[in-house]
Amino acid sequence: MKKLSLTSTLACLIWLSAPSMAHIEQTEPFQSLRQSYFALLGMTFAPMGDMVKGKLEWDDARFNSWAHDLHHASQFGVERGFAPGSDKGTTRAKPEIWSNMADFQSKLDDFRAAAAKLAEIAAQGDPAASREQFVATGGTCKACHDEYKAKDYLY
Repeated sequence: MKKLSLTSTLACLIWLSAPSMAHIEQTEPFQSLRQSYFALLGMTFAPMGDMVKGKLEWDDARFNSWAHDLHHASQFGVERGFAPGSDKGTTRAKPEIWSNMADFQSKLDDFRAAAAKLAEIAAQGDPAASREQFVATGGTCKACHDEYKAKDYLY
């Protein structure tokens, strides 16, 4: 009976882990890391935007939770996904990132600081202040996108 239980548990864990590996492209691991990171940020940022725009009813607790998730996700070391030579392949990252790495890092640092401030402000429960900091945080995303993200995939 124990052997069946262990086998069932392992089979279940393998089955549950498959979706987490779905985005990993073995031939382009750096691009996959970057795309997964930015997809996670977008899926965390988007519902807050819907709340700010009034598409979702304002809920301080949910906004606070999402803001903290964004802050924690922003701290992941995505820089390793921009290794030399990873500017080729399926990517929206413009080659200018690799020639302006200090500026790119500065913009990433600005985003991380803004996300931390958003989490701090959201915890205070002031919707107006949260909305204002959300817009400021979005501005740090736009600053990087304008300069370093192509609209379509580059091959």
